[in-house]
Amino acid sequence: MQNFNIISKYLKIGIFLLILLLMIISVERQISTNKSLKINQKNTIVFWTLQLGSFDKYIYKIIKEYECQNRKIKIKWVDVPYSEGEKRILASILTDNPPDLVNLTPDFSLLLAQKKALYLIEENDLKQFLPSLSNMLKYNDKYFGIPFYATSAVTLNNLSICTDTPKTYDDLFKLSIKNGYYLTMINFAENDTLLKLLNKYNINNPQNINTDKSIKLFEKFKFLYDKNLIPKESVTQTHRDALEKYMSGQLAYLVTGANFINMIKENAPNIYKNTKLLPQLTGDTGLYDYSLMNFVIPLKSKNHKDSLDFALFFTNKMNQLEFAKLTQVLPVNQEALNDEYFTKNKDNDLQSQARIISAKQLKYLQPPITNIKNKKELNILSGNYIQQILINNSPINETLDKFSADWKKLDN
Repeated sequence: MQNFNIISKYLKIGIFLLILLLMIISVERQISTNKSLKINQKNTIVFWTLQLGSFDKYIYKIIKEYECQNRKIKIKWVDVPYSEGEKRILASILTDNPPDLVNLTPDFSLLLAQKKALYLIEENDLKQFLPSLSNMLKYNDKYFGIPFYATSAVTLNNLSICTDTPKTYDDLFKLSIKNGYYLTMINFAENDTLLKLLNKYNINNPQNINTDKSIKLFEKFKFLYDKNLIPKESVTQTHRDALEKYMSGQLAYLVTGANFINMIKENAPNIYKNTKLLPQLTGDTGLYDYSLMNFVIPLKSKNHKDSLDFALFFTNKMNQLEFAKLTQVLPVNQEALNDEYFTKNKDNDLQSQARIISAKQLKYLQPPITNIKNKKELNILSGNYIQQILINNSPINETLDKFSADWKKLDN
């Protein structure tokens, strides 16, 4: 009986130890499984672009390359219609789950930066970009965006009308007065056309919109308008209308984007044959304006570092070169911009010439009008006031005083 009790006792101990061993093995397996899941788990970056769906093969190729190099990252790409971009990003930022990387305009990006809704970028992270462009994406001396691509208009010159090579708007206005007829068309009331023109003369804030320098410039506009040395339609029509005038042989000069050159080649071959390209007309600063698209990282994104890394990969030299060759845009990457594709005119056609001229201009940019909280309203104001001066004959001094006062209200 005593032997039986001893056996029973050791049997219970053995069963207990066996159960304990099985529990340890089970826990170790669970830990191993969790580690394996953690290793295989991918961090998803939600990436939004604006109306780039036609370049899906290019974008998916970059995404695949990045994912292959970064096994723990998964990129989810969403292309948003341009007209819905601002509305959708604003709605998403109000939630706790915005996209991680978004393609936007600098104006709207600045608005988000002013609202402290964006992740700020370190200067050292932007060293691959042209400084003249990355410096445009600053607010309170902090970088809020990553450059994506740029454009810079050139001047078309119909040699069958005029062979002079004006460098500034003042040169062109003098030519019009000398010849006695209009040579160009400026769409004063369209978007920010007037503001960009004024900015080329460093007239770019409510404090100097009504100075003597500004008044003299508006007096010049008024004189040219009254003498039919700029088309009457300049105050009401769009850039497309100006392009039509150029293609029909009514304009000697037109400042426009290089993307319209092929349209002229296809629809007005005789005008195309007589067209020479000149650098973009400037004001007294001698500097050029431009358009820029950029990326931003919402502050509420949970993937700041990975999103920035992907953005820098997306805009490296090779990817920028490929995108520029697919489109009519300019790279923002310094190495890509120094490639012979933007320095040597191999094709000897207008498109190639425009590319080289535009690329050079990116190094001499007029800083844009920034820190404006209500850019669209300011565009409307500028259009209204130029119409009052040119069409309604409103006194220039008084009108510009009102413009200054209204501009100050927008900035408050």
